[in-house]
Amino acid sequence: MINVTYERRRGELETYFDRTAAQAWARLTSDAPVSRIRATVRAGRDEMRATLLGWLPQDLSGCRLLDAGCGTGAVAVEAARRGAEVVAVDLAGSLLDLARTRIPEALAHRVSFIAGDMLDPTFGHFDHVVAMDSLIHYPAREMVEAIAVLAARTSTSMVVTFAPRTPALSMMHATGRLFPRGDRAPAIEPVGPGQLHRRLDSALGDAGWARQRTRRIASGFYTSQALEMVRR
Repeated sequence: MINVTYERRRGELETYFDRTAAQAWARLTSDAPVSRIRATVRAGRDEMRATLLGWLPQDLSGCRLLDAGCGTGAVAVEAARRGAEVVAVDLAGSLLDLARTRIPEALAHRVSFIAGDMLDPTFGHFDHVVAMDSLIHYPAREMVEAIAVLAARTSTSMVVTFAPRTPALSMMHATGRLFPRGDRAPAIEPVGPGQLHRRLDSALGDAGWARQRTRRIASGFYTSQALEMVRR
């Protein structure tokens, strides 16, 4: 059961991404020129996306994949290109509208873009889950609870990201408050990797899940850590 903290933060994120920052994110995820700050974020996100996709099978034919927090759909498009049936979910309807315009026509039938909560049980079961920078806004407890909900409906693997708690990242967050509001990322919750790993092992170990690869990506004002979990 997800608690009220998750629900409250979910509402804040919906407001931010669907209204306040919709145009900024549309630009960030395009090839349009951006500020130097946003350019570092774009580069980091591109590298992170490539990492998560690299941990998925090249052939996803016959697989059902959840893109949890899909944004403008870059992960969903690549998964569909590999043959997956993709459920791409995001809180921000405006970003989903943009995603629908960006997907190649030949792949559109493989992707369902849905505005809603990534944890909605009506989406059914999946072979793989990708959650790129969609859980970084929640404290460790709520993050692990969300992953556990997804794990119960996933058969093979989950690749997720979290914001690692480091002195450099904490300093960057404090410095970021000095920049114009339009260049600020939404609030994230840095998590100690050791603490997160212990919580995940405790919550999912008995269910047959094990942590595998992890990789930290730091690019200017973007720092995020990828984590792969597989069902044994």
